[in-house]
Amino acid sequence: MAEQTALADIRSEDGGKPDAAVVRDALGVGVAVGLSGFAFGVTSAGSGLSLLQTCALSLLVFTGASQFALVGALAAGGNPLAAAAGAFFLGVRNAFYGLRLSQLLALPRAARPFAAQWVIDETTAVALAQPTRRSVRIGFTVTGLSLYVLWNLTTLIGAIGAQAIGDTDAWGLDAAGPAVFLALLAPMLKTTAERAVAGLAVLLGLGLLPVLPAGVPVLVAALAAPTVLYVEGRRARTSACDATSVHDTQREAR
Repeated sequence: MAEQTALADIRSEDGGKPDAAVVRDALGVGVAVGLSGFAFGVTSAGSGLSLLQTCALSLLVFTGASQFALVGALAAGGNPLAAAAGAFFLGVRNAFYGLRLSQLLALPRAARPFAAQWVIDETTAVALAQPTRRSVRIGFTVTGLSLYVLWNLTTLIGAIGAQAIGDTDAWGLDAAGPAVFLALLAPMLKTTAERAVAGLAVLLGLGLLPVLPAGVPVLVAALAAPTVLYVEGRRARTSACDATSVHDTQREAR
């Protein structure tokens, strides 16, 4: 049994991508997304956070959607607790990514806490696209390292630039964060269910914005996902029942 397992591992490694190709793809993702840290730095500084607070968020939190949600709610005058709660719920998805990546990476126990800092959308996407454990590790590491370094560097540059400019609203830079977030999100909406979740979340967030305190509409918009999943589940069960009924009717007719 051990020999068969070893042979299977060797075959899987032989069928993998060249290391150079994995590094190239990972760097492409890391550089493209890492430059968005500039928009976060500008948005964070414009919302009133200090340079130290802005850089600390990128260094310690390091998940773009949660960071933008936090500073966006604060900029709108929202309660810090509500803003933090919205950021937390957006970041919970990374824990589910970690469950899958822990199996693929199979890292030593001592390295897992450090790798956990890089478990985000981009590193997960690159890792899951790889055919072998070696390429998974290379893709995850190169994407995480390049993105982490560039994101924090551009965050610093953006925050310093925003402080030098002064009133970011006068330059329209307050819209930079949401615009970048939407640009990153749009290509990920590939299925009908994903588009439905996004559309319903937008309707809930914008519709409740005038009547609820800042930061709360984001929390309510999170209900879009379970709502769409419930509707999809009922539709699937109904279709299955209809198919069963048709099959039974045809069998009885015979």
